[in-house]
Amino acid sequence: MNTQQIQLKISLSDQLNDLLQSKAARLGIPVTQFVKHLIIKEVETEEYPIFPASERTINKTKEAINNRDKAVKVTDIHDYFKNL
Repeated sequence: MNTQQIQLKISLSDQLNDLLQSKAARLGIPVTQFVKHLIIKEVETEEYPIFPASERTINKTKEAINNRDKAVKVTDIHDYFKNL
């Protein structure tokens, strides 16, 4: 599984950075791993938000399913759009 990752940059006070570095050192892990652990513990009980589809989206989906037999197979997207 290929999971996309982002890079997060945060600014910390010297005191907070010292506390963070110290705690990670006591645990014998890199600061980044410790911060990831803190984030995971904070959000582990959260549910991923799910939003209901709009009536328009539901209708368009049904329409697309009903018109599946009219679908055009595209093997080269650039060529397809060039020839529209």
